[in-house]
Amino acid sequence: MAKRKPAISLENFIPTHLMNYDACTRCGECVKYCPTYKGRNYDRAIEPRDKIIRWRDWVTKSYGWRAKLLGPAAIPEKEIEKYTEDLYNCTICGMCGTVCPSGLDTIEMWESNRANLVKRGNGPYGKQSLFPKLIGEKHNPYLKEQQDRLAWVTPDIKIAEKSDIAYFAGCTAGYNQHVICVGTARILNRLNIPFMLLVPRLAALHNVEALKTRGAKRVIYSCAGCFRTAMIDWPRAYGKELPFESIHISQFLAEQLEAGKIKWEKSFEKTITFHDPCHLGRHIGIFEEPRKILKSMPGVKLVEMERNRNEQRCCGAGGGVKAGLPDLALNVAKDRMNDALETGAEVLISGCPFCRRNLLDGRDELKLDMKVDDIVVLAAHLMGLSTEINTPPPGAPKEIISDLFRTQSIPGKLVESQREALKAEKE
Repeated sequence: MAKRKPAISLENFIPTHLMNYDACTRCGECVKYCPTYKGRNYDRAIEPRDKIIRWRDWVTKSYGWRAKLLGPAAIPEKEIEKYTEDLYNCTICGMCGTVCPSGLDTIEMWESNRANLVKRGNGPYGKQSLFPKLIGEKHNPYLKEQQDRLAWVTPDIKIAEKSDIAYFAGCTAGYNQHVICVGTARILNRLNIPFMLLVPRLAALHNVEALKTRGAKRVIYSCAGCFRTAMIDWPRAYGKELPFESIHISQFLAEQLEAGKIKWEKSFEKTITFHDPCHLGRHIGIFEEPRKILKSMPGVKLVEMERNRNEQRCCGAGGGVKAGLPDLALNVAKDRMNDALETGAEVLISGCPFCRRNLLDGRDELKLDMKVDDIVVLAAHLMGLSTEINTPPPGAPKEIISDLFRTQSIPGKLVESQREALKAEKE
C-alpha cells in the first residue's frame, strides 16, 4: 500500500525557520505581550506559543521518524483551515520575538508559514485574498486609478526631473492620506533639497530598477511599511545590496535638524506621546530619531507610554489585519489609545500612515478628545507649512486635513473619567 502524502508542506521554510519552531521552550512569555491575543479576548488559539506547538506537532506527524517508517499521520483539513485563520489573527508586529528568551525570529516564522499555507491553498484570509488581483490590475490595494496617485501634487510643490534624492510616496499616503505626502514634499522644498518622485509599481524588482535607472542615491520613505519592505524584502528579491540608501523621513529630518537646517517657526504648547510603528521600530530599530525631532519642537513636552520602543504595543493595522480582520484591528487600536490616555498626553504622534489611520479609528471608537497625527505633519506645521491641498473639494477624504488642527467635540469630563477608570483598573 502506498504511503499517504504529508498533509502539510515545508517547501517555503529554510532550516533556520524550522529550527526556530523546534527551539520554543513553551515558557509563555510571548503570551503576556501579544496584542491580538488580548484583542481576541484571550483566545488561546491566537497566542504565539500555541501556534508554534501546533505546527511543530504537525511537522513531527508528517516528517518525523514514525512518519518515515509508517507514513505521515492524517491531519484533518478543518484543523488546517482553523490554524490558517489563527495565523492571520496576527499583525506580525514582532513583539513575541522581542520578549522571547530563546530569541526566536517570530516575524520570519509567521511570514514563511503564511506563504507556505498560501501555496497549499489556505489563505490569504478575508479581504486579503483580493490583494494579488488588485495589485496586479491596479498596482495598488485600494482599487484606485494609477493616474490618481499624484492627485496630491499641487502647483507649489517642486519636483526635480533628476536628483540624488527620491521620495517614495507609497500607496496609503499617496491615495488616502495626502497630508503625509504634501507635508513631506513641502518640507523638502523648504529645505532646498531637490527630489525626484517615484510611486510604487507592480513588483520590488521594477521599483529597484526604476530608482537605479534614474540615478537615485538616497530614497526617502514616509511610510514605515514601505521603508521596511525596502530595507528587508527588496534586497532579498534583488539578490544583492541595493544600489541606493533607504531612509525613513524621521531619520532624514533628524539629520537636517542636527545640521541646523530646520528652523521651527511656530510653537506647539502640547503634551505629546509617541507611538513607535512596528515596521520602523522593532523591525528596523529606529527609535530615537523621531523622539529627537519631537524634543526639539518649541513648546512640546514629550511623555512616554509605559510600553514604548522595543516593547510598544502594536497599533493593530499590520499583517493585513486592518483589511482582513477590521474588528481585531480596532480592538488592538483601542488598547493602544488607552496606553496613550494613561500618560495624560493631549496628542499622539506616530510615523506611519497605517498607524495614523488605525489609531484615529481607535480614538474615534473610544470618543477620546485626543489628537492623532503623523510626525511629518506636525513638523510641516511647525515649520510654517500647510499640508492642505488648497481647499479640499466637497466629499474629499477627511485625511486630507490634518487631525492636529481638526476640532473635536468630545467633552473633557469623558476623558477624565476614562483616565480614572484605567487608573483604578491598574491599581
